[in-house]
Amino acid sequence: MLKTIPTLVTEIKNKVKITTAINAFNDTKQNNGVVIDVREPSEVAENIIEGTINIPRGLLEMKMLQLYPNAELPIYIHCASGVRAMFAAEQLQRVGYKNVKAITCNIDEIKKIKD
Repeated sequence: MLKTIPTLVTEIKNKVKITTAINAFNDTKQNNGVVIDVREPSEVAENIIEGTINIPRGLLEMKMLQLYPNAELPIYIHCASGVRAMFAAEQLQRVGYKNVKAITCNIDEIKKIKD
């Protein structure tokens, strides 16, 4: 039986930590964490969020292991709506990262905080 995206999101919410954008950006100032934007480069070009690092979801595991080999690094993941962020956070946990949180608000909320 195939699962729908809403069904998968419900399952993932039980596995990943979720945070707000304001908490994520405030926390990174204190804990030297990183905010990863998993949107596609074309999406980022249309709506840049200062202070984030763009690593598209399709390249995430490979790039994160190269750029950030510390399993304890605080990582905050965002996208346009929060759905890809949750999938990405789950995947990074599978790879072995211990301190990953998904930002689940939409891009407009994140933009307001950063502007």
